[in-house]
Amino acid sequence: MSSLDQEVLRKIKEWLVYADEDLRLAQHGLTLVERCPYRLIAYHAQQCAEKHLKAYLVYQKIDFPYTHNISRLLELCPEQTNWPKTILEAEELTPYAITARYSGEDEEVTREEAEQAVRIAVSTREIIRANLKEVLDLA
Repeated sequence: MSSLDQEVLRKIKEWLVYADEDLRLAQHGLTLVERCPYRLIAYHAQQCAEKHLKAYLVYQKIDFPYTHNISRLLELCPEQTNWPKTILEAEELTPYAITARYSGEDEEVTREEAEQAVRIAVSTREIIRANLKEVLDLA
């Protein structure tokens, strides 16, 4: 494997580590009994899906803007990428990247919405990791 390939592999793994940290934090947040910040759980679920998509784009050697728009990231994926329709649900997470971070933009997020965001993040993670299996086997 060339040094360029090693660098690409390193970047992919780094995106995946960061994505999994967001997912762990979101899942842990759901265990809070009182004053659970559901908007932050949804935000970290969105970040998990976004970072998994960015890892996939690095694998494909596709430059991407530093955007939180999951629809835009999905558009950048190669046309031959045969994503299951379930990954398109990840587009629902995009608003959480903004509403959780900016005052005045923070619509209330319910427990059910936060739980759904985590489910979508887990599903997105599984789909992308299945598409990165050959890379992950090298890790």
